[in-house]
Amino acid sequence: MKPEQTGTVDMPHAGDDNVIPFHVEALEVRGRAVQLGPMINNILDAHHYPEPVSRLLAEAVCLCMLLGSSLKFDGKFIIQTESDGAVPFFVADFSSPGAVRAYAHFDEDKLDDLITLGTIDTGSLMGKGVLAMTIDQGSNTQRYQGIVSLDGQSLEEVADQYFRQSEQIPTKVRLGVSQLVEAVSNGGTRTTWRAGGLIAQFLPDSAERMRIPDLPGGDEPARVDIYVDLMDTMDDNWLEARSLVSTIGDDELTDPQIGPEQLLYRLFHQRGVRVHPALPMINKCGCSKQKIVNIISSFSRAEREEALQSSDKQGYITSKCEFCGKHYQVSPEEITG
Repeated sequence: MKPEQTGTVDMPHAGDDNVIPFHVEALEVRGRAVQLGPMINNILDAHHYPEPVSRLLAEAVCLCMLLGSSLKFDGKFIIQTESDGAVPFFVADFSSPGAVRAYAHFDEDKLDDLITLGTIDTGSLMGKGVLAMTIDQGSNTQRYQGIVSLDGQSLEEVADQYFRQSEQIPTKVRLGVSQLVEAVSNGGTRTTWRAGGLIAQFLPDSAERMRIPDLPGGDEPARVDIYVDLMDTMDDNWLEARSLVSTIGDDELTDPQIGPEQLLYRLFHQRGVRVHPALPMINKCGCSKQKIVNIISSFSRAEREEALQSSDKQGYITSKCEFCGKHYQVSPEEITG
């Protein structure tokens, strides 16, 4: 399918690791879809997390891409959590136009308890706490941060809640993760990670469409959060779009034989879906030895001495990048200040 044309059955695929923006004009819905292959596999292979942790982080990466790729400026979009769950912290970091990195911390004992109880899902892994979504336009601008409470919800539900609270936009998110078993030349098999996601948002051209009148008999000024709640249950266009997105299976989100364009056609072909040019994504970490040197140079003399004493490389300060796993060694001679 050529950019800006309505979908057809024999449309070509942009392929893995591309975000596909779309617009369903008849339903006044806009959104983005993505299917991840080599990129998410590289991110997860660098850490060797237990399977449930890998699945959660893969969902977070998908969500970060779907939201971060909407930035209209050079900057960063960051999703991170702080909670009491088996995965008390994860971060997914998007840098425009399309560089992503991510990592997670997990509590092995709490994870084992969940496995024993058979209650593992994204909500139980995150537990109770907060999820923050941060937009950073650079050092000369103020950060914007929206915070959502975690209380056992799925990452999809948390994302929907964020847009209801912070942006007042009716939103539906679907996320899926799977493992693909492939045959290799020596007669064996290999297992790789795949992930996919889709976000749909009700964005009518007329602002009044978002302004549902006050409840019958009400005499208080209508509130935006009430408007959004009512939009979820009263607007026919949004009801239809939300219902269609809810039918997506995890296999459709991750199957390399389908692709986001084909999935969008399956969902919206009766209404006419317009697909825009793909936005390529890459796994890229911004770490470097010079950045590590600059950070250590900002330490006090006592902190440097402590770092040297705790290092397993005599005479060097060692540092590991949490995102990509790369190790750096810094000698005292390289430190300035």
